[in-house]
Amino acid sequence: MAKPFNPAIRDFLNGRIWLRLHTPFLREEIDAHIDAGHIQTIKGIETTPAFMKQKRHVCNRCENEDPSRFTTFHCAKCEGPCSYCRQCIKMGRVSSCTELIIWNGEPPTYPTKHTLAWQGTLTPHQQKASDELTNSQEQQKSHLIYAVCGSGKTEILFPPIHKLITEGKRVCVAAPRVDVILELEPRLKAAFPETKVESLYGGAQPTMEASQLILATTHQLYRFRHAFDAVYVDEADAFPYKADETLQRAVQKAVKPGAPVHYVTATPSDQLLTTIKRTGFVSIINRRYHGYPLPEPSYEPLWNYEKQIRKGKLPEKLLKWTKERLARKEPFLIFFHHIGLMEEAEPLFQLLDPRIRSVHASHPDRKEHVQALRNKELPGLLTTTILERGITIQNVQVAVVGAEQQIFDKGALIQIGGRVGRSVDYPTGDFTLFHNGVTYAMDEAKAEIQKLNKGGVHA
Repeated sequence: MAKPFNPAIRDFLNGRIWLRLHTPFLREEIDAHIDAGHIQTIKGIETTPAFMKQKRHVCNRCENEDPSRFTTFHCAKCEGPCSYCRQCIKMGRVSSCTELIIWNGEPPTYPTKHTLAWQGTLTPHQQKASDELTNSQEQQKSHLIYAVCGSGKTEILFPPIHKLITEGKRVCVAAPRVDVILELEPRLKAAFPETKVESLYGGAQPTMEASQLILATTHQLYRFRHAFDAVYVDEADAFPYKADETLQRAVQKAVKPGAPVHYVTATPSDQLLTTIKRTGFVSIINRRYHGYPLPEPSYEPLWNYEKQIRKGKLPEKLLKWTKERLARKEPFLIFFHHIGLMEEAEPLFQLLDPRIRSVHASHPDRKEHVQALRNKELPGLLTTTILERGITIQNVQVAVVGAEQQIFDKGALIQIGGRVGRSVDYPTGDFTLFHNGVTYAMDEAKAEIQKLNKGGVHA
């Protein structure tokens, strides 16, 4: 006879890989579930002998095996040499004597009654891509939606997601940046009002419910294992995901064996295109949903801009551009390559309008400032590349200060320009690259945008 279990523990742990001592449940209750066989324990770090008396470590949570990402120390708990993983330490330390737990009992059943409440209509291009994605899903094949900024990529996902959840399946939409998750959350909750939707990112508190649709930063997928019937990675080319193999492995680990991972982006890397064409399918949309072309960048030289800002003066052309936006009451984003330079420039912009603010990845008020810009409470924001994607502000105008800097590669510039003209009410806008010399990346981005606008795309 099966031993009873706490459904709340099952709902929380199902599909997760968690630190035994850090669950939101009483230790005695977790221990009882382990004794009953409902929960399985796993060593945090597996260590095996390797070449020349070295040791090979593997983290069982994030699957990191890079020797440089482990540290060995004398542990007071296990009273011996103990190694811990630095790759996923922000999720709580996993060391040799750490126990991880996974749900090993009866899985939850998810509801099959779900409403797709979105009232819009997909364009023929969107509908074709959505049907192709659904078809790939049924064949358990990976799929890439390669679609220009502002083509309505999120809406393309609604029918395939709806089909999966009405089959009682569990789905994850993941993205490398928390801003993308915050942008997607209200849209998906509105589209699926009867579905338990949970958002996971740094600082968010996990619920105790068996959420059927999870939105998560890719880092949060370190904590999942064989959990989902499909994962959709939005902005699949974004940093840090594109450069971090453990994040890519975390996404693969999060799906059930044999289940597909799908990708959505306007700027796929050559590697992603090659991989998907070998193992799955690609849908291409080179036109925005409202039919207007992508904004092409204009180049404006801004010689010695860093020196001028450090001397307490905004360069004349940048000053003129900002004054025009303020006079026309057009919201704006001005991108900088360096936080320090941006923060030096902030008080100079505030002489034009004291409400102008700056944001970056670790800014405590980033979320609030972006929402204030959306609500027309702020006239504009200075920002790093953290806002290059996953954000929609109606009628926003965009400038880049220091477009020649290495951080502004082709993909970043295309994404930044993609913030402009996204709305059918404001399908055009200004996209200016202020520079200290034109780079190959600037010219490649401009050529790619022109090619997309002519209806051509490489794939």
